[in-house]
Amino acid sequence: MLKARPSRIAIAVGIALASCASMAQSTSEAELARKVDQLAAELAEVKAQLAAMKEKAAATAAAPAAPATPAQAATAAPPAAGGGQYALAPARPPSAEPDTVLTSYGELNYNRPRRASQDAQADLRRFVLGFQHRFDERTRIATEIEVEHAVSSADDAGEVEIEQAWIERDLTPRWSARAGLFLMPVGLLNENHEPTAYYGVERNFVETAIIPSTWREGGVQAIGRFDNGITLQAGVSTGFDLNKWDPASTEGAESPLGAIHQELSLARARNMAVFGALNWRGIPGLQLGGSVFTGKATQGQTTTDSRITLWDLHARWTPERWDLAALYARGSISNTAALNMPLVGNQTLIPKSFDGGYLQAAYRVWSHNDYALWPFVRVEAFNTARSFADLGAGLTPDRAPTERVVTVGANFQLTRGIVLKADYQRFRENRNADRFDLGLGWSF
Repeated sequence: MLKARPSRIAIAVGIALASCASMAQSTSEAELARKVDQLAAELAEVKAQLAAMKEKAAATAAAPAAPATPAQAATAAPPAAGGGQYALAPARPPSAEPDTVLTSYGELNYNRPRRASQDAQADLRRFVLGFQHRFDERTRIATEIEVEHAVSSADDAGEVEIEQAWIERDLTPRWSARAGLFLMPVGLLNENHEPTAYYGVERNFVETAIIPSTWREGGVQAIGRFDNGITLQAGVSTGFDLNKWDPASTEGAESPLGAIHQELSLARARNMAVFGALNWRGIPGLQLGGSVFTGKATQGQTTTDSRITLWDLHARWTPERWDLAALYARGSISNTAALNMPLVGNQTLIPKSFDGGYLQAAYRVWSHNDYALWPFVRVEAFNTARSFADLGAGLTPDRAPTERVVTVGANFQLTRGIVLKADYQRFRENRNADRFDLGLGWSF
């Protein structure tokens, strides 16, 4: 009996161990199965999140462009050049910025003629407030109100005007439609005219005397933005009114189109105009483009139909520290002989053609944190009365001399969106116009 007990005990122990091993194996398999199920569920959740992120990224990449805010425009390019109040930039992702954004820009200038210091003057040249609002991811509005020369009244030189008021709707990933009062897509300055977006205290003469910046019209336009770097704009708009020409004033000699623009203020609109602009930015830092505008301008008020056409070619290149720009613009007015005959004897008749161009170079010589110093030089040649239609011997005015202006100065970026400026301008024809300028500007 005593000898049998160890065997029985061993057998019992073996059975017990086998049972425990079997139970442990069952328990491990159950636990392992549970963990496998849990990992599978977590993997499925991660895959779902990754798929959602890919869809969101694809939608953002395919989204059409939206206008940049002034602060974005002021920092998108080298300080004091390029950028623009409503530059064509990629659409923002959801919640990237508020739906409503307040914008502003302004400039204070000091001009001192070299030969007539008694005529030196200081001026709050412009003060602009605007807002942009995004109704949804495809629809937005942009508006601006401007006050010129600090005070506007019947007895002061200042003006209060709506500079922009348009709505834009994305139609497809590449095409948008814009309607309202908008800046014309002409030249380098007209759409990008904040003081932080150009060199020098004053806007250049070619893009104020020949292209009447800031030039705006009411109408509709289509905007296409393509992956190869091309931006295409084309549309129908209001145009100029030659009935506003004042032959007793020198305004037309200063800027032929500036004297007859309508700014959508009770604008005569029997004759609408068409326009188009193409810009290519396929290489980083390089912009090549051109524009054309044409439309009748007598608005049915006379028996003579007259057409105004304006076109330009422009280029800008910003390799490393350099900022180089060039532009040429030319305008023409048809059938001016018939329009000028009743005006003979006055000091300013309507020109047949006018044109101008400039070359500009700037170099960032120093920068530290937000500070940056950009010396520049600009050479301009422009003529607001390049030719007149033949009125007969003794009646046809002489063409105006071509004015040449050399501007040398510097822009100093105090911080992003604030610029201090100084320059000296030398005139070849009107030597009494030589002057020294100082300026302070901001944009956000």
